[in-house]
Amino acid sequence: MFLVLVQYVRPLAAIDHYIDQHMAFLKKYSDSGQFAISGRRKPRTGGLILVKADSRRAVEAIIAEDPFDRLQLALYEIIEFEPTTVNETLLSYLDK
Repeated sequence: MFLVLVQYVRPLAAIDHYIDQHMAFLKKYSDSGQFAISGRRKPRTGGLILVKADSRRAVEAIIAEDPFDRLQLALYEIIEFEPTTVNETLLSYLDK
């Protein structure tokens, strides 16, 4: 399991210009089941994505598809973790 922290490095006007493409990217991986949760940070300085993937390399390949990455609008911090305490509503997602 991976937590991806996204930090914008360009003005919000640039982010907003590409937000529809970014949202399509998020929807693609949410629909595939690889993204459990994604959302904006408050204040709006970036976002976060909870990713189910087999490896860091797989996460990096997915992130490379994000227009925010391709256009160098954001930086990404990928944090791998092993869930040890999980609310029952998320158990089916984890599918251990």
